[in-house]
This record gives sequence, C-alpha cells and structure tokens, in this order.
Amino acid sequence: MGVSIHHIDVAVSDVERSLAFYLGLLGPFGMMEAGRFPTYRGTEEVVYLAFGDQYLGLRQADGGEYRYYDVGMEHLAFYVEKREDVDAAHRFALDTGVSIHFPPEEDKDIPGFYEMFVFDPDGLRIEVAYGPPELDPLRQGSQ
Repeated sequence: MGVSIHHIDVAVSDVERSLAFYLGLLGPFGMMEAGRFPTYRGTEEVVYLAFGDQYLGLRQADGGEYRYYDVGMEHLAFYVEKREDVDAAHRFALDTGVSIHFPPEEDKDIPGFYEMFVFDPDGLRIEVAYGPPELDPLRQGSQ
C-alpha cells in the first residue's frame, strides 16, 4: 500500500458554514458527511467529509484568519469525474455568491485538464478539476 493521505483537517471560523459550502460545492459529486468526533483537546468536535477514500476534517478554529499565500496551504484540489461536474460546481458558486478566483477553463499547462478555483468561506482556495487519469503528469510516473 505504501503511504497515502488519509485525511486533512482544516481549522475554520464556522464549522456549519464551511460544512454547507463543501457539501454544496462537492456533495453532488459524492462528497458526504462521514462522521463527527470529539477532538483530542476535548473543546470541539471535528466533522469529517468523505470524498472517495479520503477525508477532509472541519474543526472550529480558536481564532485568527487564513491569508491566501501566507505560510500554509496554498490550495486544496478535488477531482471530479467529468467536465460537466466542474461547470455544475461553478453554477453552485455563482448561485450562492461564492468568491470565484478563476471560472472554469482549460488548464494552461496540462492539455485535457479543465478546472476552476473558488475561495471557501475562510479564504482557502479550492480547485475543482477534471482530467483524464492517463494524462495526469503526477500519476504517469507512479503507474
């Protein structure tokens, strides 16, 4: 099996608001709430969202704010099964007033890839993309 990413936890300013964002954006493509668990600190719970066999945890932040391109995560990418899914995620963003960084477009560096970028409620940049697995340059060396 080797090493894989099982989950990533993100501290957010409002768990329920972030939950609504992620499920609204990616729920139609299979993301779902997987469970809620008390954290090791005992002061909050973490809500896990499942997307395939990987998980995104949302937990209440103690304070502060995320700043795009400061030290930390630059963006989080989710791949969907078809180009139309990217367009559907874009429609959700438009319909709900989500801040759009880049609307759906062909990737400038990887032929065959189609993607869009939005900001979650705390400003974390989220990519929703489609690309044929056989063209993914990151997977070509690992097959």
